Amino acid sequence: MRWILLLPLLVLLVLFGLSNWEEVSLHLWPFDLAWVVPLSVAVLGIGALCFLFGALVAWMAGLPHRRRARRMEEAARVMEAELSEHRAAAARRVGPVPPPAGASLVPMRRTAA
Repeated sequence: MRWILLLPLLVLLVLFGLSNWEEVSLHLWPFDLAWVVPLSVAVLGIGALCFLFGALVAWMAGLPHRRRARRMEEAARVMEAELSEHRAAAARRVGPVPPPAGASLVPMRRTAA
């Protein structure tokens, strides 16, 4: 299923890379530096950097939620342990459970006459 979505995107990226070999020079404003690369490398490289920056921002935005989830899981473990202790204490207070009604009856055997 994943390949159905990724295959057209990969084909478009390869076609874009093969179609745009003209060189462009990239300048960084405060410095007098220029980087001469094919257009496809420049566009795909900038796209990859933007993707990584977006992934970093999304990961950082999820940090508080993951921290809260870990605290809630620990609280649930503590509460489950307390609940099992309370159930065990209640079972000790109640004592042995009597057998169900009719369980003490012994079936009669008829002798052949």
